[in-house]
Amino acid sequence: MRKITPVLALAALAAPAAAEEKMRAGLAGHALIPAFTLYAPPADAPRDAWVSGKFTGPARVDEPMSVEGRTGPQQGGRLTGINLPFIGQPVQGFSGFAMEAAPEGGIVALVDNGFGAKRNSADALLAFYRVQPDFETGTVDLLERVFLRDPDGVVPFRIVTEGSAERYLTGADFDPESIQLRGEEIWIGEEFGPYLIRATLDGRVTGLFPTLVEGAEVRSPDHPALFVPAEAGTDYTVPRSSGFEGMALSPDGTRLWAMLEKPLLGPDGAPASDVLPVLAFDPEAGAWTGESFGFRLAEGAEAIGDFNFVDATRALVIERDGGEGDPSLACAGEPEPDCFPQPARVKRVVLIDTADRDADGVARRIASIDLMAIEDPEGLARVETDTADETPGRFTFPFLTIENVRVMDDAHILVASDNNLPFSTGRKLDRAADNEFILLNVPEFLAAR
Repeated sequence: MRKITPVLALAALAAPAAAEEKMRAGLAGHALIPAFTLYAPPADAPRDAWVSGKFTGPARVDEPMSVEGRTGPQQGGRLTGINLPFIGQPVQGFSGFAMEAAPEGGIVALVDNGFGAKRNSADALLAFYRVQPDFETGTVDLLERVFLRDPDGVVPFRIVTEGSAERYLTGADFDPESIQLRGEEIWIGEEFGPYLIRATLDGRVTGLFPTLVEGAEVRSPDHPALFVPAEAGTDYTVPRSSGFEGMALSPDGTRLWAMLEKPLLGPDGAPASDVLPVLAFDPEAGAWTGESFGFRLAEGAEAIGDFNFVDATRALVIERDGGEGDPSLACAGEPEPDCFPQPARVKRVVLIDTADRDADGVARRIASIDLMAIEDPEGLARVETDTADETPGRFTFPFLTIENVRVMDDAHILVASDNNLPFSTGRKLDRAADNEFILLNVPEFLAAR
């Protein structure tokens, strides 16, 4: 395989992120979908889908609700209060908002591959939704659920439901992380390839596009063509679970700009820089254009969560670390049930100018808001947060994966979490996180240039 020089690899690792203005954000609304929200799969789906999460442990578990979920090792393996496997499919893992509203009303929202990895999500069905937060009641209406399927055999590799008629896609086939609505088509950025997926509004796959950089395909270690052993930096240059976490549609509809979650790997298998490639795709032609720019992570940030345009050149990017929970409850030593080993510290929404780039092709950071310091003088928060630092009038969004952002109007943006059910907490030490949607009042931030 030809070695690929990662896009923007010459951007120096030590180069400082351009200073941006820190701006305020006020809580204007808070709504949630309770963590333990399940639904029945389609009647014609394989029986396997009626009990999901059977493969999330070291061995298959068939008895529903028999194993309590735990946070990951980096969070101390704390119990989360919700048991696996589930009877039915969970409503969880929101991982991207489309910029355009659905024709019937509501927000087009994507959910991810189910349980976080290729090996454990073969019984999780892939879907996207139309949702409508109701900030008066604090609830989120699920207006429509659309399942992804491949009845025409567009996907060129074997999928989990290969022998069925509808060929519903599962979390062992793809890991969808970003979505856009363009006319009568849905476009999805995913992580296992990484690929771009084109589908109809009713979920039928009509196209699958490998990722090309300098005319050659780049792959992740979960690409279906790779075999063990595979060498980082040679066989794959996209780190695991670091494909197209954000994908923005230009307001004129002519370009999809797909942003990797983390930097590409260099020939030595280490990150080539602190810059994330953003690659241009022409949806009309169905081809990568070769255009690109970069987004440089600020100090302390490890990844991005979502990416959407504000206008022709300015865009919003969620930037985050790998922590969850309030920093006031950080563990002083060994992990314990009453502390967070790796609390949330860097959770931001950044405003960038994609047309204003430095010599390395990196977009200028204009301003940012801190999701760990949101003003809430009216007490609109609907869920209490475990903390040792009671600060009246302050609201935090202390979740591991915050993966949804879009503009609502000239003054407001909508942000939502991916709750990784039942493995992430954040709001409470011992309770699985809900799917939270927050409306933020940020007129000065959206007007910044």
